[in-house]
Amino acid sequence: MATETTLEYVPMMRDLALHDRPRERLLQVGAQAVSTAELIAIILRTGTGGENVLRLAERLLFRFGDLTGLSRATAAEMQRVKGIGPAKAVEIKAALEIGRRLLAASPSEKPKVSSPADAANLLMSEMMFLEQEHLRLILLDTRNKVLRTPTIYKGSLNTSVVRIGELFRAAIKENAAAMIVAHNHPSGDPSPSPEDVNVTRQLVQAGKLLGIDVLDHIVIGRQRFVSLKERGLGFD
Repeated sequence: MATETTLEYVPMMRDLALHDRPRERLLQVGAQAVSTAELIAIILRTGTGGENVLRLAERLLFRFGDLTGLSRATAAEMQRVKGIGPAKAVEIKAALEIGRRLLAASPSEKPKVSSPADAANLLMSEMMFLEQEHLRLILLDTRNKVLRTPTIYKGSLNTSVVRIGELFRAAIKENAAAMIVAHNHPSGDPSPSPEDVNVTRQLVQAGKLLGIDVLDHIVIGRQRFVSLKERGLGFD
């Protein structure tokens, strides 16, 4: 006796109403005009269990709070969201990594730093999502063009950990005329701590002795930054 097999229906992108099709909307209005959920839905392609793909993308974003939270999630954490399997998780991670690398790509011409915003924008895309503190230098020539942006420290920064000589060693090696110090706050709040001010004060004093100008100390948060020089913290 033959048995009847019931197939579970999984909605495809083509099954959505035209105004709900992220792919078609992107073609019509452009990538910048569609929502983050729609972009993720295009990557996912299909929903699951009767749910359309756009709702799945919205649930995924809601689970991790926003795109920042999603970018920090591991593939295993994504798979805890119903409808996200290993393949979908890997595709999302790959897409986010491509975006991160594009933002971090260095231009062919050396950028020039003329303001705290220039310094922050140079490093923010790489540093604002880091889960631990990193301290980097922006080493500059006599015309304030960037020579290198090396990472000097990783981990919690304080005056007992940061060795001032190590920062200037990198500057001397590159024959830098000046430098800007930058580090991130994983909390997302770029408000300088007392330790940040103490380190800055020591760096400025050492720079005067070595003839290398310390132009600023930038603290990077989530899409925000603080210039200690602008606030007069650690600088005379």
